[in-house]
Amino acid sequence: MSDSLTLSVIKADVGGYVGHSTVHPELLEAARTRVREAVERELLIDGHVTHCGDDLELIMTHQKGVDDAEIHKFAWDVFVDCTEIAKRLKLYGAGQDLLSDAFAGTVRGMGPGVAEMEFEERPSEPVVVFMADKTSPGAWNLPLFQIYANPFNTAGLVIDPAMHQGFEFEVLDVFEHKSIRFACPEEMYEILMFIGAPRRYMVKHVYRRKDGEIAASASTQRLSLIAGKYVGKDDPVLVTRCQSGLPALGETLEPFTFPHLVEGWMRGSHHGPLMPVSFADATPSRFDGPPRVIAAGFQITQGKLIGPRDLFDDPAFDGARAEATKAADYLRRHGPFEPHRLGLDDMEYTTMPQLMEKLKDRWQEVNEE
Repeated sequence: MSDSLTLSVIKADVGGYVGHSTVHPELLEAARTRVREAVERELLIDGHVTHCGDDLELIMTHQKGVDDAEIHKFAWDVFVDCTEIAKRLKLYGAGQDLLSDAFAGTVRGMGPGVAEMEFEERPSEPVVVFMADKTSPGAWNLPLFQIYANPFNTAGLVIDPAMHQGFEFEVLDVFEHKSIRFACPEEMYEILMFIGAPRRYMVKHVYRRKDGEIAASASTQRLSLIAGKYVGKDDPVLVTRCQSGLPALGETLEPFTFPHLVEGWMRGSHHGPLMPVSFADATPSRFDGPPRVIAAGFQITQGKLIGPRDLFDDPAFDGARAEATKAADYLRRHGPFEPHRLGLDDMEYTTMPQLMEKLKDRWQEVNEE
């Protein structure tokens, strides 16, 4: 067991109520009961259960380190139990994120999304857990770049000496299963070449270069690459630490005033604006969207989760919500045409392969000379 604190956020879609819009209260209560029991038997220091759209979110603190089999098994068992409730209630897509029949030591590669970090708790430890629905892990690339590499967003990069050396980004190639690290600001142009293509390249971790302190951790699981077919969008989570030599809370939230376009939305097959919303409004229903993001703020005190504060429940984000609505209107008018619909390369996990197979004999060679 480590003396450090581990913050683990593990999520899964185990059944939607109604359709893909939210999580049934019975599932939330079942998960909360299991988390309370885990705290009582000292598996967890603390835990919080919530949802974003139809995704059940487990936010947990413990001292077992990242990728711990016991913690991951606990989360898996919670999702399996909630799946049984979802089946009894005939909720939509019951257990859709559970891609295996048996636990295999970690939930990575089994469907659920995971963001974890291990650190020494500071005298004051504010963290923000971002949770998104109807989008993919690449949705975090632009906000993470803005938070940790753009001085026009983050004044601390200019003002705070502890941040002058910048941050290091760990970037994953989810197609080739490789990773690379970029040091910013020196390699700013290099990193942008890759993370500007968020379908394939995704920021996994961010570290402060001054001392290697972890600043952010994101889930990067892509369900379609695991399952080999479309079984639901990945609906990622992101954990960030704030203040005291790291970006301030306001600098961490500022990128979400721009509802940038992300892939996902209806059937995971469309581009849409990422709308920052309050907990109460994290119930996407317009064309199963548009994609939503919530921000839960906690003070961590001796491992306890003090909170959450609903950080997007603020009129300062009304403009972003209005802009997202306008962008959604514009994109929806394209119907099944790109760029609202994803490109054909992104449709390979839908019915596109079956359709191509059905029509293959009807394609005729054409001489264009």
